[in-house]
Amino acid sequence: MSSTEQPGILATTAPHEPLPVRVAEGERLRSITLPGLTLAVRARPSVRAGLPPALYVHGLGGSSQNWSTLMPLLEDVVDGEAIDLPGFGDSPPPDDGNYSVAGHARAVIRYLDASGRGPVQLIGNSLGGAVATRVAAARPDLVRTLTLVSPALPEIRVQRTAVPTALLAVPGITSLFSRLTRDMTAEQRVRGVLGLCYGDPRRVTAEGFANAVHEMERRMRLPYFWDAMARSARGVVDAYTLGGQHGLWRQAERVLAPTLLVYGGRDQLVSYRMAGKAARAFSGSRLLTLPDAGHVAMMEYPDTVAAAIRELLAETGELGFGSGSGG
Repeated sequence: MSSTEQPGILATTAPHEPLPVRVAEGERLRSITLPGLTLAVRARPSVRAGLPPALYVHGLGGSSQNWSTLMPLLEDVVDGEAIDLPGFGDSPPPDDGNYSVAGHARAVIRYLDASGRGPVQLIGNSLGGAVATRVAAARPDLVRTLTLVSPALPEIRVQRTAVPTALLAVPGITSLFSRLTRDMTAEQRVRGVLGLCYGDPRRVTAEGFANAVHEMERRMRLPYFWDAMARSARGVVDAYTLGGQHGLWRQAERVLAPTLLVYGGRDQLVSYRMAGKAARAFSGSRLLTLPDAGHVAMMEYPDTVAAAIRELLAETGELGFGSGSGG
């Protein structure tokens, strides 16, 4: 495994490449190269040595930046890293073109095996929640605790507001959607995304909105942007149809790690009604419901989510793990 690391804003020089990737103060972004796979990893170093490692996994269309608000709130209890899944954020597409949930899970497993950071406190949102579930079920040795924020687990009745996202999986639809929306500005696109993902988009700060616009402009310059979105959306739909031992709900029942589930009452992509089913599927899980939150509770209510994760770590003895942890 090879690694290159740069603090601050990463420079790009080619005229047709995306805008520079933004890195918040106190974060580092590095590139990890594995056979057939290159992953960008955003690190938020812990305040002291020896704290348990944590890995954050974003959702469909997101990136490691989705965790930049939550990570500082936990830096005194975990040594946090957030990964850009293949084809998202600053990670290029995988050589094998596999964007399935299982493919993304293998990328996470390969990184954890290569880095030697496992077992970790694994934290996932949406697609990242489905990926984290599969990782925890397949490789329990790599996961100490599991936190899932609006995990993309199969629903019998998909919400109408989630249908446009699911339609990305239909062959040819992304080309059509790209043509229909080519005149939209980055600001218009971001407002649409925020309206879909937040319970109350007014909670987004001016700085947060500006950062989101910058990231949208950067992503729209990526030649593989729509392909990565479409193939990953198709991967989620395919995962919803899998039965037997490979089904995500069956995988959830196999998870051994203590689990925290976070669901938002205003989530337009993952139904609030699934919270009860998830709580029954993940043995001995803890459930946090936020009636006013949308799909990204860790961005809307980071203090509440951070407090719940702290409680999970305390209840499972993880706050005392590591040579550097103390009172």
